[in-house]
Amino acid sequence: MRSSFLILSIINLLTIVHCVNYEPNWKSLDARPLPEWYDRAKIGIFLHFGLFSEPSYVSEWFWDFWRDSSTPYVWQHTQLLRYMRDNFKPNFTYAEFGSNFRTEFFNATQWAEIIKKSGARYTVLTTKHHEGFTLWPSSYSFQWNSMALGPKRDIVGEFSAAIRKIGNIHLGLYYSLFEWFHPLYLKDMEHNYTTHEYVRLKARPELEELINTYRPELLWSDGDAVYNDTYWNSTDILAWLYNDSPVKDVIVTNDRWGTNCHNKHGGFFDGPDRNNPDSLPKHKWESAISIDQVAWGYRREASLDQLLTINELIHQLLKTISFGGNFLVNVGPNKDGRIMPIFEERLSQLGEWLEINGEAIYESQIYEKCQMSKNNQTFYTKKNDGIYGITLDWPNEGIMEFECIDYDDVNQVTMLGSDESIKFGPGSNGTLVKFPKWIPNTFKYAYTFKFHV
Repeated sequence: MRSSFLILSIINLLTIVHCVNYEPNWKSLDARPLPEWYDRAKIGIFLHFGLFSEPSYVSEWFWDFWRDSSTPYVWQHTQLLRYMRDNFKPNFTYAEFGSNFRTEFFNATQWAEIIKKSGARYTVLTTKHHEGFTLWPSSYSFQWNSMALGPKRDIVGEFSAAIRKIGNIHLGLYYSLFEWFHPLYLKDMEHNYTTHEYVRLKARPELEELINTYRPELLWSDGDAVYNDTYWNSTDILAWLYNDSPVKDVIVTNDRWGTNCHNKHGGFFDGPDRNNPDSLPKHKWESAISIDQVAWGYRREASLDQLLTINELIHQLLKTISFGGNFLVNVGPNKDGRIMPIFEERLSQLGEWLEINGEAIYESQIYEKCQMSKNNQTFYTKKNDGIYGITLDWPNEGIMEFECIDYDDVNQVTMLGSDESIKFGPGSNGTLVKFPKWIPNTFKYAYTFKFHV
């Protein structure tokens, strides 16, 4: 009888949770708890792929930079004018790139394997960037999608299936709300965004089609920064997403829903690109960074010194995770549909490090007392009965003081990747730790000690 009552109570509780209805206002929507999987996952891989990958030059903003002479990025505009003049026939249009965008080496399974090897627990693919070209056969992007033009393939569909098949990676999809040169959008802009024809006839129904068809667990919104949420009808979109969509119980989204929403409304906060706060945020956040420090899409002219080294990548990861953020690492596949070896190597190196040190990263929490050392070389996380000190330094003398760890609280110290007994003792401000014998090919980039308390 008691067990039956318990089962009934659980069913009633689940029913109550399921019946929560979110109203289309920020007070109600912001009260929705963030699905737990996102904070636990910590590491994601971002893939910027689209028609801009065909020219693969200067930036994924190729079309806008080329056409708009008033852009603040004057040198990009000048560079693209010269590039188009020297390499293409007069009056060549951006749309003509479409027939050459064949992605003949695109292999969704291979992409999924690279992501898996990186140690990432979620991934985000650009399904439509600001150019408006969709990577699925959108019903609202006639003759301007990857099934009608170029590859003649459903890139989003193939990728989604591959990610689900490989397992233990949450699927995320990026969607740009606005399109630079869509006629309906330009007309709304002429009316100072007092009309909503583009949102009503294009953005909203297309976004719903994307969600209903591929059922992602993360929706990464972008292209909102031309006007506030009233133009985008953002609260109504999110109310549908949280109440009625097929992913309502698991979906996570960001804060790019209008100029008044950044770091204020939505799911997690991603702030500006390459978000890197100097103080501890109060709300769950994400840092999206690109290995190519100049652009998000693939650039054929990129030089090695413009790419993050694995040490720089790990450094940024540690600061992000210790400050409670998620870390979304971007690579841009090339026009053939390949993730180039230099980017695959970076992601593989990241995965190798996480294989040994991931215990301190996945499902970790903020160590409230201290997030990093004064010299910005040691970072802290916590989980269950352990506090993790992760340092970028391997001291020549083999001894380091972890200033944020009270010696009196420590029962034992272990090092991830080492079976050696770790000696420790009181320091002037924290806990002294004697490093173990160096193990080649195991200890790389950053070194993690677990303080059992």
